[in-house]
Formats: sequence, C-alpha cells, structure tokens
Amino acid sequence: MTPKTPDNRCEQVADAPYRPERDYVLYWMISARRTRDNFGLQRALEEAARLGKPLVVFEALRIGYRWASERFHRFVIEGMHDNKAALDGLPGVTYLPYVEREEGEGKGLLEQLAKRACLVVTDHFPCFFLPRMVSTVAHRLDVRLEVVDSNTILPLFEAPRIFTTAYSFRRHVHKVVLPYLDEMPISEPLKAISLPHSALHLERELEPWKGALGEHALKTPLAALAIDHKVTPTETRGGAKEANRRLDRFLDQLIDSYSERNQVERNIASGLSPYLHFGHISPHTVLRALFKREGWRSDKVAPKPTGSRAGWWNMSEGAEGFIDQVLTWRELGYTFSHIRWQDYHLYESLPEWALKTLEEHATDRRPVVYDLEALDKAKTHDMLWNAAQTQLKREGIIHNYLRMLWAKKILEWSEHPRVALDALLELNNRYALDGRNPNSYSSIFWCLGRFDRAWGPERQIFGKIRYMSSDNTARKVKVRSYIERYR
Repeated sequence: MTPKTPDNRCEQVADAPYRPERDYVLYWMISARRTRDNFGLQRALEEAARLGKPLVVFEALRIGYRWASERFHRFVIEGMHDNKAALDGLPGVTYLPYVEREEGEGKGLLEQLAKRACLVVTDHFPCFFLPRMVSTVAHRLDVRLEVVDSNTILPLFEAPRIFTTAYSFRRHVHKVVLPYLDEMPISEPLKAISLPHSALHLERELEPWKGALGEHALKTPLAALAIDHKVTPTETRGGAKEANRRLDRFLDQLIDSYSERNQVERNIASGLSPYLHFGHISPHTVLRALFKREGWRSDKVAPKPTGSRAGWWNMSEGAEGFIDQVLTWRELGYTFSHIRWQDYHLYESLPEWALKTLEEHATDRRPVVYDLEALDKAKTHDMLWNAAQTQLKREGIIHNYLRMLWAKKILEWSEHPRVALDALLELNNRYALDGRNPNSYSSIFWCLGRFDRAWGPERQIFGKIRYMSSDNTARKVKVRSYIERYR
C-alpha cells in the first residue's frame, strides 16, 4: 500500500489556487461512490489532515441527464445509504447527500460549498456527461479543483496510446502492471487518516437546497422526481454492501466454473459490472480479494509478457479468465474512452477497416427491418433475441454471451449501421444498469469492429465484421430454458 495518493492519479482542472485560510476540504463524489479503495476520498482526507481542516463529502444525484430513471436513481440512492452509514459520526467528516427534485434545482449548490473550501477534490470518469460537467464547473470556481482517477489499476493519466486489440493491450498490461499493484489505494482511508474535530455550520449557506439535502435526500420518493418512471427498478440492489456480498459469493462459489460462463442456462457471471460502473466497488477491491483467494504473489508471474489470456499470472483457470475481464477488457475500454473522450461514442470512432466494410455493405438488402419501437418492445420474429431484450428491460442486464448476439442482430435488422448504433446505444443506456460506461460502450462497439479484426468469409450486411446468428448460438449453447424464462 502507498502512504500517499500517487501523483499520477491526480490532475488539476483550470487554474485556481489553494485557499488554506478557508474552513474545510470538499470532496465532490461523482463516480467513485464508495468509502473503500477510493483514491479521491484518500486524497481529500490527506489534504484535510495536512491543512488541519475537516472534510465535507458532497454526493449529488442530478436529474437533468439523458436516461435518468427510477432504475438508476434507486440504485444510486441505495449506495448513498451505505455511504451515510460509513461516514456519519466520524470526527471531522460531514456527509452531504443531495438528490435534485427538479431540473436545475441544484444549480449553484456546489459553488456555494466551494466558497468555504480550501480545495475541491472530485472523481475522474472518462465517459458520459461527467468530463464536460467537471470542466465547466472548474472554470466557475475560485479554488483549486483536482480530479482523481480511481477507475483502473493502470493510471489513466499515464495511458500511452490507443490500443486497437485486446492482445496488444494485454501485452502492455503484462509489461507494466506489477508496480501498480504495489500502489493500490489505502483500503479503508477513513480509518487510516484522522482529522481534527471541528463543528461546521452550513445551515445558512445551504438554506435554498435544504429540502433535498441530507436526510431529506435519502427519503425523497422516486415518484416525486422528474425522471423516467417507465424504466422501473430491478431486483438488483445498489450500494457497497451488496457489491461486496456479490464479490464474496462469486469468489466462494462460482469462480472455479468461470471458464463455462458462456453457458446461457447457468449464471456464472460475477454480477459486479453495475457496481463497478456506479463506483460502489473498486477494481482494486476486486483484485485484492482475488489475490487473497488464490494465494497469489507477484513472483508467480511468467518471466516474459506473453499477451496470452491464460498462463502469465499462474493462477487457477477461472481466476485467470476473470482477471482478463477485469484488467484487459475493462481497462482497454476505459483507456480508449479516456483518450478519445470526445468521440468514443460516435460511429466515426470505429477503426477504418470496420467503417469501410460497413459502408460497402450499407445498401445490402436486409432480411427484415425493425424500428426502435419494435426492438424496444421485443417484437421481432427471433425468440432468442426477444428473450435477451426482455431480460434487459426486466433485469437491467443481458447474459454476456447473448449480449453480443443481441447487438449483432440489431446491425442485421437496421437500414444502416449508423441507425443500428443509435438503437444499440439507446436501448443499452436506457435499460442496462452498467450502461453509460466505457466498458459498456466497448461491448457495443466491439460488435461493430472496435478491438476486433476483419473476418472472413465476407458476408452480406456484415461485410468483414464478425458474424453471429441465433441458429448458430442455439447449436453452441443451450437456450431453451432461457427463452422460456424471458418469453
């Protein structure tokens, strides 16, 4: 463990000074919504201790973003309850959750808090509206704003370049990852760093927002919010407690079978992607637990980087498959979004070979064309695809193997690849608990050629894009009970 947040995790946004004469350090929690293994919280605690000031943790949930719904709001608010339980009563720490009730109601709240802050620390997240939001806010503050990267094991601020394939990125990981495993965040920074006790009186400054702040925020009924009420909560609960419970269950009961995770009729997935997306659990926490379970040490790795999915770590088969998902595929997507944050979500960000082959076949005759409404309602001729779409709407997830098929069929049934991409992003971001995330965008764009290569034989519609069909899928894996479950 490192006693100090590494410099390669922190960047200043805009040009404003420290204000050591002010009253507290402010941590604006926007994506790493947890109290464990959180470099942002750790950095804020360190600075508060150095300055001899208390810490204010401000966790806000706005409503004025695309796809805001009861599903996502409830998941985040459940995480807020866990954070309140962890932060309340700690000397020198004030936790301020805020749930905006009407669009624009929260305008000015962060700036008001920052007026008394020596320093503002927030989370780096290379996706969705967050990069632009942070940049905009930074230029309105008169105090230093730092963004801190807790997203990945390899620091995003040191990402050397775009990697075009998982193989090339995996070789990079094998070459550089070991030192970063010695620079993990302090597991429980609230216990490791103590602050001077100081009573803060913020009632006067926060009076205009008091109805949606603190205890009021956590009691706000979803029905009262101006969000999408048709996308309802799922049975999956949010929060750090549930995230860690799922991690423990996965490592205790499922990881030995992880190599069989493509079997549709078995649920062998870790189920952690929504919690990683909303920041309720850290990839550092996941790897700590995995290493402990495997009894792994860094001297067990192979002597040379191989770029192979198995063998380099010298772990069990299931563990190596899982760590490849956590370290290779997840961080590949985050690195791409970090470097290409302005266009990672656009059709033009696909590799040249994919754009070329998709455009060459854009006018090919489609066997059938479905509009967004038919896709949304799972009204197609394909029962397996309908089942996958139904699972997405009902549970906020699709079985990972079928998620690929789900996307490939939308490409086949859309009048143009651009239309297919629009439908994929709309459906995924509207319903998926792990949507609006670099890893989620990677999954969708992979189905259109990102991080993949040209495949043969060249086909109608798909061109050289990797092909999948429902019939072939049904021959490879058992799907009958899945179709029945999500009829």
